[in-house]
Amino acid sequence: MNFIRVYAIFLRQIFLIQNNKTRLVNIFTWISIDTILWGFITRYLDRIGHSGFSFTTTVLGAVVLWNFLIRIQQGLMLSFFEDMWSCNLLNLFASPLRIREYLSGLVISSLATSIAGLSIMILIAWVMFVYNIFQFGVLLVPFLSIILVFGLALGIFATALVLRFGPPAEWVAWIIPFVLDPFTGIFYPISALPKALQPIAAILPPTYVFEGMRGALLSGKFSVSHLVVGISIALLYLIISCLFFLYIYRVILRRGLIARLTAENL
Repeated sequence: MNFIRVYAIFLRQIFLIQNNKTRLVNIFTWISIDTILWGFITRYLDRIGHSGFSFTTTVLGAVVLWNFLIRIQQGLMLSFFEDMWSCNLLNLFASPLRIREYLSGLVISSLATSIAGLSIMILIAWVMFVYNIFQFGVLLVPFLSIILVFGLALGIFATALVLRFGPPAEWVAWIIPFVLDPFTGIFYPISALPKALQPIAAILPPTYVFEGMRGALLSGKFSVSHLVVGISIALLYLIISCLFFLYIYRVILRRGLIARLTAENL
């Protein structure tokens, strides 16, 4: 793998942001609005709820982490979409650039923009709602790791779908995290789900993050085994999504679909 080529893919995304500041809107605006909205909702619930229970503490942190996951998935996806919308994919793959180098560049670009977005969310939550996500201490590391790895897996999988089926598959890529939303226990424990749906929650890594956060906040206890299971499942999904992406790439090369994978031709 040539790291100069990986850096070139990353640098291209940075130049795109520098040359068109409206792209910053996608990175920061929606996550800022979501954080502020849920901050006010949880503050209101704290006022009318039981005095011994803090909605801000238990819900706002989950919202921040879920938005971080969405930002990772969409950040990687949008980097690929930029090349597809500008009809640049054929130019890239006609160069010595390897598919692994291209994918690595997209991952780095997504990480950079997502970490910037996470920093903004943490700052807003702290300044406006006196919420400190660092209260979890060292637990924050496995929580973020699971979210990060699973977000990358979703982003790579969604990108592979669009790579195979073209722009008509974009709407499927956008809604993937929102379809999973009800099963991950962001706002409620998994026990609130019907028993028939709980097995679905058990195979989703974010479930172990949000259940672990609630356990740490409400009872002061957390299950190390749950976090280990969560990161193991997330890594498994990441490996599968990478293999799926490489398989799809070989398929479109073999069938000659790469030449017509542009927004103008489809």
